[in-house]
Amino acid sequence: MSNRMMWTTFAALAAIGIAGPALAQKSVTIVREIDTDRYDPHKSTSRSGAEVMYMIGDTLVNLDFDMKTLKPGLAKSWTVSPDGLSYTFKLRDDVKFCSGKKMTAKDVVATYERWLDPETKGLVKWRMGDVDKITAPDDVTVEYKLKKPFSELLYQMTQYFHTILNVEQAKQLGADFGIKAIDGTGPYCLESWTPRDQTVLTKHKGYSWGPGIYDYTEAQVDRVVWKVVPEENTRVTALQAGQADASQYVPYWSIKELTANKQLHVSKAENFFWTYFIGFKVDKELVNDVRVRRAINLAVDQKAITEAVTFGLADPASTMLSPAVLDFNPKLDRSIYGENIKEAEKLLDEAGWKKGPDGFRYKDGKKLAPLVYGISGAFKEIAEAVQGELRKVGIDLQIQLFDSTVAWGKLATQEFDAFGMSFPYVSAGDALNLYFRSANTPTPNRMNWKDKETDELLDKGSQALDDATRAGAYAAVQQKVHDAAVWIPLYHEPLFLVTGAKLKPAKAHGNYGCALYKGLGLAFK
Repeated sequence: MSNRMMWTTFAALAAIGIAGPALAQKSVTIVREIDTDRYDPHKSTSRSGAEVMYMIGDTLVNLDFDMKTLKPGLAKSWTVSPDGLSYTFKLRDDVKFCSGKKMTAKDVVATYERWLDPETKGLVKWRMGDVDKITAPDDVTVEYKLKKPFSELLYQMTQYFHTILNVEQAKQLGADFGIKAIDGTGPYCLESWTPRDQTVLTKHKGYSWGPGIYDYTEAQVDRVVWKVVPEENTRVTALQAGQADASQYVPYWSIKELTANKQLHVSKAENFFWTYFIGFKVDKELVNDVRVRRAINLAVDQKAITEAVTFGLADPASTMLSPAVLDFNPKLDRSIYGENIKEAEKLLDEAGWKKGPDGFRYKDGKKLAPLVYGISGAFKEIAEAVQGELRKVGIDLQIQLFDSTVAWGKLATQEFDAFGMSFPYVSAGDALNLYFRSANTPTPNRMNWKDKETDELLDKGSQALDDATRAGAYAAVQQKVHDAAVWIPLYHEPLFLVTGAKLKPAKAHGNYGCALYKGLGLAFK
């Protein structure tokens, strides 16, 4: 081993900080890139929060590895009224919180009441549907009534936002809930959290109600340490040195090397829906002409960008959503996305943007130099690649990147023409309702896409009482925004999970980008 490799390995060991061989045999260390802001499913939308929340909490409904099949969770069964307005959930009667408190239907009701309470300032409440009332006729029955049908409800209930909580504890802790402690019913319990360093979980003794998608319905390890290791080289070295036992936060360049290492196991999620794109503010002067937006799309070589940025591991995107997702429209004309320089230049000429002596395009004295906002980090390489592609057709893309601490505020403004983003979704309806409803401007509908027909179709899809109607409505929305070239779809990201020598191979799950999902795939050899 070279001196440089030895130094890197020692740095990895110091960063991980395993206590010793005896503890290491009982404990699993997972390395990740960043930390969350809190462990409160109603107040955080971060993936780093979700991946722990799935382990320390449970939802009424679970999601299989295919990302389409619903499985029982805390609810062992459910029925839906013919009008789609009333859901009746029959709960397990053997569930306890980590504190030992028995979970009943009253806890389910209290959880949703907390989320709905304005004082909670809960996020993404649309994921509950338009709630009329939620009641508990008895300890094992929950009546969930809506004011209007919500065809996405059961799929949304697989998301960690729907984690059932011990609300009595939440009331006692107030603003410290999810920071100092959180009482869940998951296979693991929160022992401690040191922000920007590590989160420690311990086995929930007595837990036996995990989803049947795993070989085990209870935790197989005593202790899980989520360790924050920002440097990708250190994460990779830690896995190779056996000082980290698992991670999904592995750079693309390392996948081939990690796969070749016979001490490690690399699993790719069979279905994972997380797409990178650049969206246009369609009412901005420089990009309000659909011909310009189409030309920009035709100037971008998604295959080349995917090869450069992901070493060819991602799927180049010719549609806004992954073709494998629930209710995807397979009839979309994909030829309007993907490199075609000749057609791009023709469209720009037709739109009145003519090339000047400097090779860039102008119209009425203005230069075609749209400004794109993004978050620093992974988007930098993507943005610069797109910038280079657009210069081929005379477009001078301007890039402005921000640290994540201020980026979200900047992305809520009207100061830019386009923005870079990536996002997870569980279905077509999940993605479309989030991004394309008029009411969701200026964020997350940062495109300022305000269209009455789109809103009507989204209502039709979300309120559908059968699968065919829902799929048809969402297919029509996809057709509309696809033809309008509202985004530059870049690539559909893959998800890899690496597990170490002392663990059995674990299968990667795609739910919300949390490869370990419930953590029940962690087991010693």
